[in-house]
Amino acid sequence: MLAQVHGEPQNSDSFRKLCCGCVRKLSARKPKKKGVFWGIEVAETLRWRGWELGKEMIKHLILKNVHEKTQKLSYRCPSTRFFFTVFPQPITLSPGMSLTLPIVFRPTEKKEYEDSICFKKAEGEFSVTLHATLPRPCLSFPAAVQLPVCAVHNVTETTFPVRNIGDLVTVFAWEIPSPFYMIPDCGMLNPGAECMVKVVFQPKVAVVYDVVAKCWFGGEEKQKRTIQLKGLAKYPYLRVSVTGEKYEGVQPGKFQDVLCFGSVPVGTTVEKCVEIFNMSVVDAPCRIERAKDPLLQDHVFSCDVSHGIVPANGKLVLCIRFQPQIVGEHSTDYFTIISAGCLLQTVLKVVGSCKGPSVSLHQYSVDFDWINLGESLMQTLKISNISDVPAYYQFDIDVRGSVFSLDRPCGVLEGITTLTLKVTFRPTHPISYHRRVVCLVHHQEPMYVDFFGTCHSDTAKPAILQARHLSWYRTNMVRGLTFYPPDILSVMLKDGKLQMDEKGALMLPPKIPQDKPPKEYFEASSMTEYFYDGVSSDLALFPPHISVSPREYDFGCCVPLHKVEPLPLCVTNHTKGMITVAWTPNHGSAFRVSPEICDIPPLKSSAFRVLFQPTQLNSLYAAELEGFASYKVLRHYSNIEEDATICPSWCLTVRLRAHTYEAEREHFIPQYILDVPKTFPPVAPNTDTYCSMLLLNTGTSLITFSVNQAACPSVLVKPCSGHIIAGGHQIFFLFTHPANTVSQQHVLPLQLNSCPGYTKEIALRSCGESLLLLLEGDGNLYFKPVYIGTSSTRMYTIKNCTRLPMVFTWKIHESDRKILSVSPTAGILQPYEAMAQAWTFTPDKETKYLLRAMVSVRRKSPDPMSPQSARYALRIVGEGALGNIRAQKEHLDLGNVLVGDLQSCSVVLLNDGICSLKYILSVEQLITGPCDPEEFRSDPLALELEHSRGTIPARSKAFVQITVRPVRRLHYTWSIKYAICTPTATDLASTTEEQQPLCCIVATGVYPTFCITDACSAGSASGISKLHLWRLFSLDTLNEYLERDPTPNELTYRVPTRHSTCLIPPVYTPFLLDFNFGAAPIGSEPTLVMLLLKNKGVVPVEWAFLFPYDQKMDMEHWAEDAEFSPHELHQMRIQDNQLFSVSPKSGKLLPGQEESVQLSHRHDFIGTDRLPVLLKVSYGHEILLNFSGVTVEEDQRYIHFASTKHLFIPIAIGTSHPPTQIYELYNGSSVPVIFEVQLDNIVRIQEENFQHPVFVCLTPRGEISPGTTGHIEWIFSPLEARTYMVDVPIHILGGESALITFQGVGYDPNTAGGTATSSEVLAPSVFPGSTKLTVPGQAATLSHHRICLGNIPDCTKASRLVFLNNISESKAVVFAWWISTCKDKRVLQIAPESGVVQPGESIPCFITLRPSESASFYSIDLVCKVYIQDSLVQYERDLQEWEKEKERQAVEFTITEKDLGTKKKPKSPAGVTVLRKYKTLPPIKNHPMPNLPAGHFQRRLLLDKEASRVWVRPEPPKPILLHLGVTARSYSVEDFFSSFTSEFPKYFLSRKFVDGSRDRDRMDVDPKWLSLAAASKQELQIVTDILTGVIRGLLENTQFHDAVRRSLDEPIPYFSQFRCAESAELQDRRQCSMVPSRVYASPDLYPEKDGERKEIRQETSPNNDLLESWEIFHHEQLRKQKEMMSRQPALGNLVELVLENTLQNILIEASRGEVVLTARPRIIALPPSPSRR
Repeated sequence: MLAQVHGEPQNSDSFRKLCCGCVRKLSARKPKKKGVFWGIEVAETLRWRGWELGKEMIKHLILKNVHEKTQKLSYRCPSTRFFFTVFPQPITLSPGMSLTLPIVFRPTEKKEYEDSICFKKAEGEFSVTLHATLPRPCLSFPAAVQLPVCAVHNVTETTFPVRNIGDLVTVFAWEIPSPFYMIPDCGMLNPGAECMVKVVFQPKVAVVYDVVAKCWFGGEEKQKRTIQLKGLAKYPYLRVSVTGEKYEGVQPGKFQDVLCFGSVPVGTTVEKCVEIFNMSVVDAPCRIERAKDPLLQDHVFSCDVSHGIVPANGKLVLCIRFQPQIVGEHSTDYFTIISAGCLLQTVLKVVGSCKGPSVSLHQYSVDFDWINLGESLMQTLKISNISDVPAYYQFDIDVRGSVFSLDRPCGVLEGITTLTLKVTFRPTHPISYHRRVVCLVHHQEPMYVDFFGTCHSDTAKPAILQARHLSWYRTNMVRGLTFYPPDILSVMLKDGKLQMDEKGALMLPPKIPQDKPPKEYFEASSMTEYFYDGVSSDLALFPPHISVSPREYDFGCCVPLHKVEPLPLCVTNHTKGMITVAWTPNHGSAFRVSPEICDIPPLKSSAFRVLFQPTQLNSLYAAELEGFASYKVLRHYSNIEEDATICPSWCLTVRLRAHTYEAEREHFIPQYILDVPKTFPPVAPNTDTYCSMLLLNTGTSLITFSVNQAACPSVLVKPCSGHIIAGGHQIFFLFTHPANTVSQQHVLPLQLNSCPGYTKEIALRSCGESLLLLLEGDGNLYFKPVYIGTSSTRMYTIKNCTRLPMVFTWKIHESDRKILSVSPTAGILQPYEAMAQAWTFTPDKETKYLLRAMVSVRRKSPDPMSPQSARYALRIVGEGALGNIRAQKEHLDLGNVLVGDLQSCSVVLLNDGICSLKYILSVEQLITGPCDPEEFRSDPLALELEHSRGTIPARSKAFVQITVRPVRRLHYTWSIKYAICTPTATDLASTTEEQQPLCCIVATGVYPTFCITDACSAGSASGISKLHLWRLFSLDTLNEYLERDPTPNELTYRVPTRHSTCLIPPVYTPFLLDFNFGAAPIGSEPTLVMLLLKNKGVVPVEWAFLFPYDQKMDMEHWAEDAEFSPHELHQMRIQDNQLFSVSPKSGKLLPGQEESVQLSHRHDFIGTDRLPVLLKVSYGHEILLNFSGVTVEEDQRYIHFASTKHLFIPIAIGTSHPPTQIYELYNGSSVPVIFEVQLDNIVRIQEENFQHPVFVCLTPRGEISPGTTGHIEWIFSPLEARTYMVDVPIHILGGESALITFQGVGYDPNTAGGTATSSEVLAPSVFPGSTKLTVPGQAATLSHHRICLGNIPDCTKASRLVFLNNISESKAVVFAWWISTCKDKRVLQIAPESGVVQPGESIPCFITLRPSESASFYSIDLVCKVYIQDSLVQYERDLQEWEKEKERQAVEFTITEKDLGTKKKPKSPAGVTVLRKYKTLPPIKNHPMPNLPAGHFQRRLLLDKEASRVWVRPEPPKPILLHLGVTARSYSVEDFFSSFTSEFPKYFLSRKFVDGSRDRDRMDVDPKWLSLAAASKQELQIVTDILTGVIRGLLENTQFHDAVRRSLDEPIPYFSQFRCAESAELQDRRQCSMVPSRVYASPDLYPEKDGERKEIRQETSPNNDLLESWEIFHHEQLRKQKEMMSRQPALGNLVELVLENTLQNILIEASRGEVVLTARPRIIALPPSPSRR
């Protein structure tokens, strides 16, 4: 088998080598094939290759002696002149020695040469072939290559070697059919070289491939060789398995495979695996594709595997990563796993959401109250992150130059933590301080906190700023009152121009009472407040009170250090009050503002200078200047009259940068990490969108940054400049406002460390997301035709093609809502999510529908105002139709089904319509048969449907599996009906009226049953007749039981099972009967009974004979009961010694099949053996058979009674001649038995019935031979129509007596059915014998085993034909018929009685019954003894030799020396003495060998020892006994005619019987005549002597003779002339008796020819009138003579005999094949005879 290559494709180098052909040079050829000839090992062939003309080539032939002896041989030179060797000479080789013989080849022309060199040894000759071949091309490769199993559209490959075994350089080329390819497909091989060829198998269809590839090779003449390429292609089957928790949002129908990542922290990557299982036996390649979505989508899901191979019965693990970027966004994507060839596509839905930090401040203001100048105060601020995602936070304040400082202004807040910050207040001027500081959090909106406090000095004590002042200030700012100083507000408040609201804030008094309420402060979103500050953007939430310009400034390169120009700073007062600006000094900073404090009049500006004084070259400088502006009137609290007019200070900040790098010096390289998203979060068009960016300074030096806002004006960045300390970070917020749905690319240059070379371009995309909803099928939904009133549901998919979730709502027209519905009608579609919806179409009429539905989508926005929405239309097409269902077979007959068993079949339902139909099936059951309907009325349904409801698509069929399980042996009819399932009729109860017939299924429940058709006996029971054997084994009762239905208890164990735990198993059957094996003496042959079992049913039958051991479970010894009852011990002895046996014990009978079973009983122990044997029929009856047999002693007289009760055949009352009936007795002993019947009870019965002999025993005494059956004849003559019973003792002389109860029934023949009862018992019939039922050694069979002649009159005879068949193929048999009793011999004749039957031949035997003159029942057992002719001849030969030796020994004796001195009377009767010197044969003795029982080994040895000294008389061969039962009942003619009138003409009545019967019938039967049958022999002898004397006296009396003559000559009375022709028989008989010689001697019985008669008439009649009258007289005499002859009994008997012999001859010829009785008759037209011409 070639190696098969699977797996990965090879690399390019190896592939290139294969394409060019991997050629390998073989250095050596195959070794020469050697043979051994009589111990000489030598090569079988010498070959010359590559030879040239004119040159000699020498090869050496090596001969080696491999024998252990020295070898001598000679050789003969080659016959041609082209091969020659050294001159021949004898060769002698010692063991193991070799001889090299040079052979020279000298060619003369270019051709092939062949010769041989012959070697000769004493054992024979052998030769070595010499062969010189021409160079020729030849390739060697395998005949077939089997490729590995391959998936469709996949590739498998294997390699095989191609070797050049020729002598020439060979070019080869392949012709390969698809789908096979070879690499290389062509090439060139040098002699002896080898090339590995790769076979590639790439199937397109899943079939078995077996193709032939051709290889062409050679030079000018191309040669062809083929190779068989075999491959098997199979379709792959891939199944996606998602591990982990099941996704809750799995929708039915589509997108079953969902991989859910859950909520993932922003910026992190989570990986999950999906398993792709290959359920097929082939490797399955597949590819993984992502759903094609707009390019703007940021793919947060990724998979590195785009294609792979799933191994056979293996799996491929697919890893998918999820990296979300936008907090709060739900991400959805779809991956499609596509197998090779796009045969199978599985969509994998991946979902996940992004979670970010959740940071909050515990307080949003920090109140420092007031402190003195020069002091500091510290407060705490707690910040918490309740999410498990770490958070980067930053307070946007330069703690180095501010009065408010934090110990940790930036940092990382881990998940689920709280951080306590320390805030320190160090005022530098005696004013009130307030600064609103923003806390920036990455991936979260910013938060604001208010820091405020008041500083007092010795001279200046401003009003203390409190939290309520901030609240009032914000309310006053909304109402536009903060631009007025507190003093003006106080005046206005006094003047009533201002009022205070309930919260304490100021407000303008309403002009009209119904005016709008005053404005309240609503806190804007932190992101809006952060960007709309009026500085970063042109928009501001509130107009500024104080403005600074510029807010950010870059000094650039400040070299040299002392020539830095100051920055002019302009501060503008937009209020209507005097403002004092105080800058916070930072003594450690290089930046400083001059002057520090300055007052600015209302609506005026003031100039400040920012001085930069660097101290070090090649350094970076950055700082934030902080100043506070407040109304000057607030310097002292005394100036404040109303607390509500207090206004907090305004904080002014200026960001400054500078560097002192010299021109030739390189700036510090920034080390940082920038975390920036690729896209802005999705928003609707004309909506602001924000995102955060994180810049981490991972270096050890300061980093400055600046963003060129002018380079990308569409994106606003805050802060746009600043600095990051070492190890710190800066959080940026980016803002843009996409105007439309066009994707925009934003590039922001981020310059670091004030060096253009360190500019990082940040690329972001933004796009306004429109309401785009994708409808499947371009907005068309098609429904198949639907049955009116039913529903059809289809899944329809809609997809959100945007990055924003949307809300959809379906709207269906009011008139269409009964026809069309959708679920769900509304819902939310996450970004890029596809949702499958269930649409239901329910037509209400037969027409075509065109419907429309609208879906509106809008953004998922909490704003209750009317958001933007879009509408899409869906076009629905459907049709309402009608249809019906029919069965492919309306009538299905399952035949016969085993009761209790299951039989399944499929009913094919056809739907010929255009719509699918949902159906409900119902079943009605009808049971018929010979049973009371009330019994099975409550029976459960015997038919089960696999499913009672289903759907059949249009123009298709469905299979409904039906299981039938009948519970009775009756005929079942099931009517299956169907109803169409509609929304109003969803169950069977609501569809009763609409049910329609579908099909009818019939079945008949049957039980497995068989019957006993024949039985025969052998061994010790060979003398038992078949009728008696049937009674002994109760076979009629057994057949009757087998015909009944099993009871439920019998089906407790349906098959033979070991279920009993005790030795005597429990009985579950009510059917018990006896199997009586009869009796036999001890040591005799076993009683063999052969039963023929036939399955007359229609299902197979499995039967088994179960002994008690076969029903007992195997148990451990400790569980067995150690104490056994006598009954158990008796059964154990029988089973252990195998006294009863059955062979075979189990079997299976097919319908109509027959099988014979042998039952045997061994007579090894004296006594009665009983064993209960269970006859078990699988799924059927369970009958307990009580096996019983009797074994008697050797010389014991024993009569075996089949039963203690005998029933006579019913007799009609008033019968004049009651028939004789028979009671059988079987002699089971080895000696003759004499029986006597005690008649006391019979006499008593007679006395009770008015001296009428009801029971008469005709044979009260008799003798029965051993092993035969004796008969006791009885006459039962009932007097009344009732049952008679009598107990009769039967005594056995020398044996045990028995009391038998005889019972007879008398019936009234006038009642209906009386005659029928009598005639049915003995209807004429024959019972064919079976050739299968044979005993071992049986060589012949009878064609019938029983003949019933029926009812016959007593004056006729009945014949039947029986054939004796020799079934042996090589042995002839000798037969002889034997009739047991003399009475039977008188009434029964057999022809032939004996004869020889050749092998394979059949002999016809005619059985003729001639009833006696008394009516009787006949039950005759005919026995045909059959011998093997060879054994009989051998016996006669041995017997003759034995008799000769007996005669010789009778006249010869031997005198020894011991006898010389004594005188003894010779034992031999002969007086002649003969002396012989030879030893005589053993003495002759009639010593039969008894049959000893098993175990009597010592007696057997003694008998064998004695037999060695005695020449025993040869035993005749034992015949095979064939029993033929003949039964009949004879009637008197009058009784037969009255009872069977229609049958009377069928019988020929012999005249002698008719006369005798008539004379007999004239006398009334005296009951005393019947009593003569019971007389003794002495009484009968006296009667005989008296009658003899009377008859003799009458014969000698002459007066008696004269009286007889006178009675014959009496004149004919007058009334005799009125007789009819048929009744003239008696008178004509007398006339015929007077002229017998005339009638027989008359020559006129045979009329002469016409010509001769005319001549006689002319010669003898001179007168015509006289002649005519004479002829008339002559014809009249002839007619009378013929009439008298036809009335003679002899003629009728002769005609009947002739017809009988004719019919017998015809039947014999037909049996021999000489005539065909069934052939059609032929009419042959003979040619005209020449005489007629």
